Amino acid sequence: MPDYRIIDRDDDLYAAVDVLCRQDRYGLDTEFHREQSYWPRVALVQIAWADQIVLIDPLAVDLKPLKALMDSDALAVIHAAIQDLEVLEQACGAIPKRLFDTQIAAGFLGHPTPSLAFLHERELGVPLAKGSRFTDWLERPLGAAQLDYAASDVARLLEIHDRLASRLEARERIPWAEAEFEVMRRRDRAPRDPDEAWSRIKEARHLKGRALAVARAIAAWRERRAAELNQPVRFVLSDLAVASIAQAMPTNRKALTKIRGVDRGMANGRQGIEVLKRVQEGLESGWRPPRSPKHNTDTRDYRPAVALATAWTAQVARDNELDPALLATRADVEAFLRGDDNPRLAQGWRAQLVGDRIRSLVDGNASLAFDNDAVVLEERSGQPMG
Repeated sequence: MPDYRIIDRDDDLYAAVDVLCRQDRYGLDTEFHREQSYWPRVALVQIAWADQIVLIDPLAVDLKPLKALMDSDALAVIHAAIQDLEVLEQACGAIPKRLFDTQIAAGFLGHPTPSLAFLHERELGVPLAKGSRFTDWLERPLGAAQLDYAASDVARLLEIHDRLASRLEARERIPWAEAEFEVMRRRDRAPRDPDEAWSRIKEARHLKGRALAVARAIAAWRERRAAELNQPVRFVLSDLAVASIAQAMPTNRKALTKIRGVDRGMANGRQGIEVLKRVQEGLESGWRPPRSPKHNTDTRDYRPAVALATAWTAQVARDNELDPALLATRADVEAFLRGDDNPRLAQGWRAQLVGDRIRSLVDGNASLAFDNDAVVLEERSGQPMG
């Protein structure tokens, strides 16, 4: 385990950021919790560069100075960066301008969503500590074992980057990987739209008419309330309660207290008044869910082709040592065959590898067949397509 130092003073963080902004690259990881909050609560930020590692304590310092590092030209090397990017944007208002995700990069070398521990063993031949994996990172003080574990997550990230980047370059896949990194960097991390919160409630999706309009109004209020209190939405009102209230459409506290999933104390308090207001709001809104967009062609007409094209695409991924899910999911194939707007298989490296050839299938210039237990895409002449 390399040496590391803890940053728990603002001056030290500014000094570290000043040095980091002049680096070519750095490894980064975060520890956070979101089980008890609406927004992720960052508990530790680990950064490694050259022969140094710092563990930044966000409970002791303001992380806003990290924005300068995010905006710099230094390359951020992160493993499975999706949630780390959300945490960074929330904590310092920015995400890295340049990114290399080791999990995605490994997918371009045939490893389906590998863990960081897997990459340590596969690429470096060393195990990664697991002892503090489920620790409470918000507790203070953190013990030596916890700090060692946190430092180990970034200690050899740059070595893994070296190995993966070298192999990607040898296979001419750096542009493919960089395109995926940019998609991740640009994905929408805006707060969830409260008016769409109802669609994430399984029980509510089966409601109709006025009941669904009430569910939408209550779910939107719950979402806003949870964000305001920084609590999980279930702490405000459970999914079961939202759906049950929508079905019952109560008009007074007494009726509200009798509904399944509703806490009596909540019903008789200020929140009970708010819920009853939202019930009335939903009833008066006249809202109806928007119609599903029409596709160019009925999906059912393409079911046999979807099954075969999905199998063929998965085989192409295996033959090219790619994570099959990274290349295309069944939903991607369906979207492409239906003619949806901007399907993933019509863009970039995916179009080059499989999309253009599946297009020949759609246009009737090719067919799919079995050959020695393999699915092959053939021209109408019967010759396999390259």
